[in-house]
Amino acid sequence: MKTKFSGILTLFLAFVVQFTFAQEKTISGTVSDENGLPLPGVNIIVKGTTNGTQTDFDGNYSITASTGDVLSYSFVGYTKKEMTVGASNNISFSMTPDVTAIDEVVITALGIKKEEKSIGYAVQKVDGDDIAESNETNVVNSLSGKVAGVQVTNSSGATGSSSRIVLRGASSITGNNQPLFVIDGIPVDNSNYGTAGDGGGFDLPNGAADINPDDIESVTVLKGPNAAALYGLRAANGVIVITTKKGSTSKDKLGITFSSSASFENPLLLPDFQNSYGQGGNPFYFEFIDGQNGDGGIDESWGPALDVGYEFVQWNSYTVDGAPLPWVSQPDNIKDFYETGLTLNNNISFTGGTDKTNFRLSLGLLDQEGMVPNTDFRRYNIAGVTSMQVSDKINVSLNAKYIRSEADNLVTVGYSNANPVQQMIWSGRNVDFNALKDWQNLPLAAEGTAAEGTPLNWNTVFQNNPFWYLDTNLNAYNKDRVIGGVNLSFDVTNWLTISGKTGVDFWKSQTRENKAKGSNDAPEGYYRVIDRTFYE
Repeated sequence: MKTKFSGILTLFLAFVVQFTFAQEKTISGTVSDENGLPLPGVNIIVKGTTNGTQTDFDGNYSITASTGDVLSYSFVGYTKKEMTVGASNNISFSMTPDVTAIDEVVITALGIKKEEKSIGYAVQKVDGDDIAESNETNVVNSLSGKVAGVQVTNSSGATGSSSRIVLRGASSITGNNQPLFVIDGIPVDNSNYGTAGDGGGFDLPNGAADINPDDIESVTVLKGPNAAALYGLRAANGVIVITTKKGSTSKDKLGITFSSSASFENPLLLPDFQNSYGQGGNPFYFEFIDGQNGDGGIDESWGPALDVGYEFVQWNSYTVDGAPLPWVSQPDNIKDFYETGLTLNNNISFTGGTDKTNFRLSLGLLDQEGMVPNTDFRRYNIAGVTSMQVSDKINVSLNAKYIRSEADNLVTVGYSNANPVQQMIWSGRNVDFNALKDWQNLPLAAEGTAAEGTPLNWNTVFQNNPFWYLDTNLNAYNKDRVIGGVNLSFDVTNWLTISGKTGVDFWKSQTRENKAKGSNDAPEGYYRVIDRTFYE
């Protein structure tokens, strides 16, 4: 019996040791360059996960990982480094310059392929595989951390949100600081016509967000003023040249490529709220009357202490015939408001060709459901390209892209009563937002209140029921866009080629704003339609 017990104990201890080794620990260290100077901004990620960080100004970093995990270190202009986590909690080293990048072939402002060292201005290239691996829905976000001197600002994590890109810092206080986008030799519009601001409105995707990252062969960033000479003043802030994928010349073979991804989103960080005091301004008493008068008209939490045995009449006391309910905290009420967002991205492409012709046809679908309830965004991409060698000296290529973007509802942002998230900041710490979701079965707000005629809310002075507002006050959007071009080249001699190019960028969009009657920001309701058309 004693021998048996000893064997079980040994097995148990072995399990505990194995479990202990699998626990996460904090890895820290310093990353420096070849001269021993600290490297700020080095991207560090636990391989195979989304857990990552960056080095600070002094080259220091800290990240959680488990023994056996592989840490990947990357920085523009330096060779990627991978280190395996062992027994030590410190990993410090120097990165090696990527000397192979010196002879890299890039696309110039004229769309001509040249070696980087042979051109007279600053240029950097990002491969399409790196763009696709980032799994960003907006191609602008894919350039973050991949090109030196590039600043990418994502407006929010909402569906259909825009992104802003600046090369080498801002050059104007009030003007446009963003570079010109050129796709397959065609300058395209990257404007954002959203109304989002600090006082409300809603965001719309920037123009470059229409491009399907899966169709991109490479992105070349031209920073010097000489690089923009071809496009004039509109390219004073630099040029981003996007080259899309072409067909193959495999005889009698049809290439089919399919990719599909799904990602789930939840808020990374939420404000740290106190949960000691509830709604109201009286530290000893609270009584909900109609959400506008009395204590219920106060949307801040300066009221009685929570979780100490008090009972008061609250907004949901209608469920018990107006009787007092326990005065308890709801520490997860803001977290409960959000849903798990879902992004589905599906792409399929067909390639083929012969010695003298090739083609590529691709179809893409991006489908997003936001973390904010009842918000969404969809993008449909169809792209085709073909190249033909008409004769020994003449080559012709054609490309066309059709993009359809649409959303049934884009969330209102900014400090506005129309932004349902705003009331999360002010909400009473005793409010259970889950009880507000089934707004169809809630009683209506009392007559004479600002929310009269709409479903009951914990406060009726400043806000409506957030779930009712999101379901009935919609910011709809749709956009149809065509980008196409034709390129003709004639080889006069083996050292002289004459080429001509023409293209078009055309889009038409519509936004529809609907405010239901009884909305705090539009008591009588509101409806507006804006149509826009662009052609170049």
